[in-house]
Amino acid sequence: MAHSLSAQKRIRQNEKRNARNRWRKGVMREAIKDLLEKVAHGTIQEVQAQHKKVQQIIDKTAAKGVIHKNQAARRKSRLNARVKVRVLSKAEVAPRKAAKKA
Repeated sequence: MAHSLSAQKRIRQNEKRNARNRWRKGVMREAIKDLLEKVAHGTIQEVQAQHKKVQQIIDKTAAKGVIHKNQAARRKSRLNARVKVRVLSKAEVAPRKAAKKA
């Protein structure tokens, strides 16, 4: 147990910050889980809307210092790859016109 008042205050502050950071990380994880669920079973519009929301949450979490900016970039990159595969696999691809051979 801390003896000085400043050390006691620092303990209280750290407990509050730790709880707040755990909450932010949990919100981020839940948003990512929701996105992955929509990638598996949702429509393309739902996936794109959730993907935008998740990117904002990840950026905000990194800005607050809960996760490192490189970790945020890595998470967004990996999620973007999954979303891209889903969107491209389900998108309607227009047939190409045959090029004229001269």
